Amino acid sequence: MPPKLRGKWALGIQPRHLTWILQDKLAICERPGGYGENHRRVRRQEEIIWLRENGFNYVISIIQASSNLHNYEELNMPYRHRPFRNDERDAWLRAFYSELDDLLKNGNKVMVHGEELGDRIVGIMGGYIRWAGLIDDPTKAIEMTERLTHRKLDPWARDVVKDAAGLR
Repeated sequence: MPPKLRGKWALGIQPRHLTWILQDKLAICERPGGYGENHRRVRRQEEIIWLRENGFNYVISIIQASSNLHNYEELNMPYRHRPFRNDERDAWLRAFYSELDDLLKNGNKVMVHGEELGDRIVGIMGGYIRWAGLIDDPTKAIEMTERLTHRKLDPWARDVVKDAAGLR
């Protein structure tokens, strides 16, 4: 059982690099608690609490490892584990975008995370913007994704955005 937090800690702390893709509906961040040498168990708890207390209905993890998923259960934060498969990229994206779209259309507030806030998660979200028909032009979708995330997309991420409309 996690320790009972009091005062400002009862509200948790905002996950690092939280970035809104669709304001107050869909956000991305690095893995709660950080990744690699920066990972901290207490920070993970505080960030999951923040997600729960700020009205997120689901966390979707796209990382391969399932080792930290029990923390969502312990803190009563609904989650889904959808490990990204690059060897099955198009099939994975098609299923992921459909599931994400259903969650959002049903009024859910969703956080998606990878290990880090890098080109993979950013490209996948840029692809969703295009797949969902929010921006039809691939160049404009790439520009919007770069503006939202304050980073230039690598060639892999650009290809995901360009190819996303064909996955419907």
